[in-house]
Amino acid sequence: MDRKPAVADSFYPSSPKRLRQMIETFMDQAEPGKAGKDSILSCVAPHAGYFYSGSVAAYTYNAIKGMKALRNIDTFVVIGPNHTGRGYPVSISDVDSWITPFAKVANDKELAEAIARLGKMAIDEEAHMPEHSVEVQLPFLQCAVERPRCVFICMGDQSYESAVALESAISEAETMLKRQILVVASSDFNHYESSEVAERKDMPAINALEKLDVPEFYRIIEKSDDSACGYGPISVAALYAKGHGAKKGKLLRYATSGLVTGDYKSVVAYASILFG
Repeated sequence: MDRKPAVADSFYPSSPKRLRQMIETFMDQAEPGKAGKDSILSCVAPHAGYFYSGSVAAYTYNAIKGMKALRNIDTFVVIGPNHTGRGYPVSISDVDSWITPFAKVANDKELAEAIARLGKMAIDEEAHMPEHSVEVQLPFLQCAVERPRCVFICMGDQSYESAVALESAISEAETMLKRQILVVASSDFNHYESSEVAERKDMPAINALEKLDVPEFYRIIEKSDDSACGYGPISVAALYAKGHGAKKGKLLRYATSGLVTGDYKSVVAYASILFG
């Protein structure tokens, strides 16, 4: 069984030609920088419609594409938040593959099942069927990596305890199965306030992530009422990187929808972050 696209032609084009042109334009315009030449353990990319957030996501995927050790990555563990409330607190997909307009993305089912078993988490497709947060990462990933293999995880429970448990299960399964993985966290940042307010809320939280201080990240998000929707997946990515020897995170790009729409009074904010 395969998981079919839920948001093609709404979040991104369903035409392979148009989709590739859009992504390649974003990636050509994004500054590749030097970060991607080094090791990346995990990262953050936004998941809004490509028209709004694709230019920021391109920074993350340019970095992945430029990794020296890209050929050594066995599996990309893509984690997104649950916007619909369907399914289990943490839902891990066990279908054979996810379909995009480009091609099927194979599911590393052995790794997925090991994570679920070790973390006592659910094998569940209900949460994934209407959800966009994991899906929108895949065409970008396919443009950065030839025939990527993935694990697909949807977090409804984004508590600190849930993030710690998921990261522990991922790391234990990775060691047990001798996989080399890269964690991709799917998240937007503050929603539907002015650009000024969004940046004032987001930047202290991002600064905590750059220090790999996940408890402080949670404290800041809660204190400021920052509406970053994927704070759980982001925390798993930071915890994973820290547990694998990373010393810091790096913000590559921060922007808001106002740059596209011209409306700076009510925006959604996006960030490209690397951990390595």
